[in-house]
Amino acid sequence: MGARRYELNDDEWDRIKNKLPPEHPKEGKRGRPAKYDNRRIMNGILWIARTGAPWRVLPERYGKWQAVYARFRLWKERGVFESVFATLRTDADRRTSP
Repeated sequence: MGARRYELNDDEWDRIKNKLPPEHPKEGKRGRPAKYDNRRIMNGILWIARTGAPWRVLPERYGKWQAVYARFRLWKERGVFESVFATLRTDADRRTSP
């Protein structure tokens, strides 16, 4: 998948994908699979963060803005972004260390 402007490239995605909640409920758990995959949602969140645009103008390629916003709120409440940023920070520290 070629990354568009503001989207994660494959290397960036590989570094953070395991920090995000599963897209499908675990065996024996209630719930339905997510309509949009985590990468699509994360790219939508990044688009909003990088452009400063309101949620309602999110391009359709990222899914319905309400779905992207709902997952953003859920991940924020669960501390997912802290885990993702810690991973990215560690990667950056490794690249700058002698």
